[in-house]
Amino acid sequence: MKLVIVESPTKSKTIAHYLGNDYVVEASKGHVKDLAISGKGGLGVDVENNFEPKYVISKDKTKIVSELRKIAKKSDEVILATDPDREGEAIAYSLAKVLGLDVNTTKRLEFHEITKSSILEAISNPRTIDMNLVHAQETRRIIDRIMGFKLSGLLNQKIKSKSAGRVQSAALKLIVDHEKEIEDFKPEKYYVLEVSIEIDNKIYPLALVKYKNEKLDNFKNKDEALEALNSLNEKLVLDKIEEKERFIKSKEPFRTSTMQQSAFSSYGFSTKETTFLAQELYEGVETNEGLVGLITYIRTDSTKLSDTFIESAKNYIISKYGEEYYKGQGTLKEVKNAQDAHEAIRPTSLERTPELMKKYLSNNAYKLYKLIYNRTLASLMSDKKVLSKTYYFVDNDCTFKLTDSETLFKGYDILKVDEKAADEGLLSNISTNSLLKEKESYKVASKELKEDETKPPARYSEGKLVNLMEEKGIGRPSTYASTIATLKARKYITSTKGVITPTEQGKLTSKVLDKYFPNLINTQYTADMENLLDEIQNGTADEKKVIADFYYPFIEEFNEVKEKMYKEPPKETGEVCPKCGSPLVERYGKYGKFIACSNYPNCRYIKKEEKEPLKEVGRACPNCGSPLVYRKNKKGSTFIGCSNYPKCKYTESVNEKNEE
Repeated sequence: MKLVIVESPTKSKTIAHYLGNDYVVEASKGHVKDLAISGKGGLGVDVENNFEPKYVISKDKTKIVSELRKIAKKSDEVILATDPDREGEAIAYSLAKVLGLDVNTTKRLEFHEITKSSILEAISNPRTIDMNLVHAQETRRIIDRIMGFKLSGLLNQKIKSKSAGRVQSAALKLIVDHEKEIEDFKPEKYYVLEVSIEIDNKIYPLALVKYKNEKLDNFKNKDEALEALNSLNEKLVLDKIEEKERFIKSKEPFRTSTMQQSAFSSYGFSTKETTFLAQELYEGVETNEGLVGLITYIRTDSTKLSDTFIESAKNYIISKYGEEYYKGQGTLKEVKNAQDAHEAIRPTSLERTPELMKKYLSNNAYKLYKLIYNRTLASLMSDKKVLSKTYYFVDNDCTFKLTDSETLFKGYDILKVDEKAADEGLLSNISTNSLLKEKESYKVASKELKEDETKPPARYSEGKLVNLMEEKGIGRPSTYASTIATLKARKYITSTKGVITPTEQGKLTSKVLDKYFPNLINTQYTADMENLLDEIQNGTADEKKVIADFYYPFIEEFNEVKEKMYKEPPKETGEVCPKCGSPLVERYGKYGKFIACSNYPNCRYIKKEEKEPLKEVGRACPNCGSPLVYRKNKKGSTFIGCSNYPKCKYTESVNEKNEE
């Protein structure tokens, strides 16, 4: 009997399904060891002994390790099959150490999809543990532990913030800096000349493109806008028609960040939900074939597709749509710090169409699978060919345009991966006798001047933040979702329908870090550190030197800051304490923000929140005759209760009686 160890129970079931009775497949459920919190500063790192780490078995993994040891003793061979990235390699190394396996000879399986052919291929071609990958992960963990423990302790002491870290604090700075742009934004008024024309008894809105021979789409000056409006006659002349054929390329296959962005923009999925659904699709779904992984490994920053998959896709596309629909993989966009050993996220088989798999998937899992499937297939298909048409209408000093387009060849868009352009086929229903002709006049259906003002930048969505993190080299595909989850858990941000807003505590945390550690908590430093980790992974940098080069300057800076850092003064509200006359300030406690006296502890005044008056139902309490009112319970649900509470505790459901 041979023991194969993977990370997740779902994956263990899928792989066991392929390997048969000669193998037992068990799950470690992630890391089994972590840095100790003993020793100097609780870092779990012996600074005086060349930064030697001290690992201990995690408390919640003692039972799992014990079980794995028992099974390993009975097995003829132990094979490690954790995920194909730094974290997976570190888990494999930890498993080898706790099970007493020879790191140099223990078989390590690497696969990027959980299908029978892929697993059997990995079994036939095992490798050993890649110590460069292990060292890269270990270096990342040690640096993040040192920085996290030190900064978190200091922030907690000074401003009651729960944590800080190399990646999470750089991401938080992006959010807070952007929020400041929004807060500092000053709107400016502008005026839009809205004109529409009538063609064949239908109304078509036009867009201003030029005024007095200058490119212009709106006016800053109201008088000038009124002048333009008043200059318009009852008809516009079609000055010219421009036609141009153009090709629209399909998008590249998904990598982790683009999958998360697309899932948010298409369905409003959070990064956490997208990651959960994708993991389910990767690890295995029960189908008519049994358990099978539907997509490849989900933590990747590569957009490459394997030659084998491209060849199968070529045959599929040609047989289903025709030879003219196949193009192949074009030039790929270069992704910063991409790990090209991985493939893009793709379906494991094009024969498992979304329609065939739909009955095996939840509604949201089906949506994500269809998104991945169509995006991958489209990336290998021919460009969409369209005929763009622009109609320019003039009158006096104004030039307007009406745009339209006609699809000449659908190409990849036969899959309907793109929403149909709003202006495509706009004029297709015009009768032959009313076809637009140059130099002819067309009746103005309406004309008016609308006042508007510039809008502040939109807040970042979770998808946009992931995109920025990737662009700036903050973190890696495996950390995007967990970083956002940490910021939420620390209450540094809120996310409503995927739109991120920094909290007051988040702003304060970023402000303090930016003030005292400007060279440490920024995107460039974080990206440079990722590059160093890549160099360790590639065998071109020494992990101990990287840690030392980080540690000594950091500790020196930390000790200096610790001496001079003061508690950030609380924000004054502009009110004075009714008890002692001192300024009232905003403070933060266990239950969030409250307003209290700045003279604490000498004065313990706390301002009570003014409660809105309760709305009356319009009936009297059957018990005591007092008015009944609408109340809310702790969960926020509305109910009807007596206004004489707590003396009278009468209640009823809002649906209990028919309310007029």
